[in-house]
Amino acid sequence: MELQAGRIAELAGRPVSGLTRRDVAFGLLSVEPEDAIGSLPLLRRRLMAAGNPLSAAFWESAERILGAIRDGGARTGDVREWLEASGTEPIGMIGLHVWDEPPERSPLQAEMHAMLVRHLEERLAAGEIDPDRLVTGDASALRSYTELQERWMTAPMPDGQVPMDRLLDEKDAEFLAEWAAADADALNALATVLDEVGERPLPAGDLAEACRSARAEITRRGPAGRLLSACGGTDERELPGSDTELWLTLAAGVVSPAGEAMARPAAGQDAAARGPGTDRHGEDGNFGDDSGDGLDEVSRAVAALCALEHADWLAAVSALARGGPGTAASAADMARYVREYWESAAPGGPEGHVVPVAADAGDPGDDFDDDFDETAVAELFSYVASLWNVLGATDAAERLTPLGWWGLPEALRKVWASAG
Repeated sequence: MELQAGRIAELAGRPVSGLTRRDVAFGLLSVEPEDAIGSLPLLRRRLMAAGNPLSAAFWESAERILGAIRDGGARTGDVREWLEASGTEPIGMIGLHVWDEPPERSPLQAEMHAMLVRHLEERLAAGEIDPDRLVTGDASALRSYTELQERWMTAPMPDGQVPMDRLLDEKDAEFLAEWAAADADALNALATVLDEVGERPLPAGDLAEACRSARAEITRRGPAGRLLSACGGTDERELPGSDTELWLTLAAGVVSPAGEAMARPAAGQDAAARGPGTDRHGEDGNFGDDSGDGLDEVSRAVAALCALEHADWLAAVSALARGGPGTAASAADMARYVREYWESAAPGGPEGHVVPVAADAGDPGDDFDDDFDETAVAELFSYVASLWNVLGATDAAERLTPLGWWGLPEALRKVWASAG
């Protein structure tokens, strides 16, 4: 099927004489690569006849990329770079903002993207953009092209609003909504597990002893005490007076650190696929002051805790709740519980496990063996295991205590119910 210039003009909403390289590029990508390649000579003649010849560099680049697509040698990034080299297609990532693909763009993203395209068309017409240099990968031209877009994205519009701020605010709101939905799903899944387990009595004596130790550790401002304070958002002057409230505040802080401004990972990105992202503390639980990368060990520990997501916590605590006091609770055990949990959710696995994941995250079993890094997950849980021991949720042999059996599920409930 031959691609006609008139069809591209129809798609772009402008006459053939006004078509941009971006218009033609999108038109060529809208048909099979073999058809697009076969249409190039006629398209070129038609545009030349309309007084809009584009350039030899563009037509050569079109033939190269279409040939690579046809032969299976073009990556998505190659196509994206070719589109951006048209001189009027915004680059995929500007500052902290990443443009979604067209079908996934919100109305605000679509509006801002269209406005930026118009701005680039104006700058191209003014001679500020040289697409022939862009298509050859000229570093200076690419840098100028990026800076031009960054200036537009960070400058106030006539109504005083800044495009970058509006787009990032929208993304933040979307993320918070997704996280709240994951909280609700995880809370429901935990309730199912605890209904199955039945009553878990609170050991008052163990709780009192654990809280005395935790208060002393925090007051001493030792490594473990500083980390507990960072996680719980407390210090010795702000500790809750009630033992139950104190213990649950500190245990909930391990799941969702409150005292450090650490960014949560993107929704839908599970810890199993991310790698450790942090070094494990010493076996004696001593958190050093300098990791060598600009973060002290408390900050590194908080970052590791934040890298664990709903399914990781649900997997670990569900296994402990079902097993009861005496259940193995080392970092390696936690990682194993997470792996078994995801395996059970894969096609053909045992029923009865609910894994809260984003609606668009795909089947939990998809590429599981390739994505899951048990060593990395154990690395993340190493800080959890240390803090649970300080809180008396586990004993010296890294096994669940009666206090942990009661309290760890309650700490998860406290975290996940807070969003509601």
